[in-house]
Amino acid sequence: MNYFIKINVVSLLYALMILVPVELMVNGHRLTRLTGWEMEMVMNVSGFLIVAILLMGTVFLYFLTGKWMEGRRASYWTAVLWFPYFLLFTYIIATFFPTTYGGDAPNPAAGLVMIGALVTFPFYVLVMNFLSLGTDDHKKEGIKLE
Repeated sequence: MNYFIKINVVSLLYALMILVPVELMVNGHRLTRLTGWEMEMVMNVSGFLIVAILLMGTVFLYFLTGKWMEGRRASYWTAVLWFPYFLLFTYIIATFFPTTYGGDAPNPAAGLVMIGALVTFPFYVLVMNFLSLGTDDHKKEGIKLE
């Protein structure tokens, strides 16, 4: 049961790691209207936050996966389990913060970028699991990587 909770927490963190950049990208016009900043400033801040979240999330989840998943192959389920959490969080955000102003609607290009990110993200999760578990397996067995 403890491992079940760990795998779901890691999946939830993966979902948050892709949710925040997607929401920042899709809600650029809304952020411009609400903050009073110009669109260029919002895009610069959003771009910085997206890169920072992806870098810090990668480092954090690399070490967390290596520690919590204990070298088990079942950790690869996180490549699938992040998606229901992503859908749940997206539904909650859309329910509590609906787009009521037509000018806040994202442009079609943002949708294409979002689709590309969501298609490639499972492969990113698989690579993260492979790298963090692979190094942990070598440490346990005493095998040197060269």
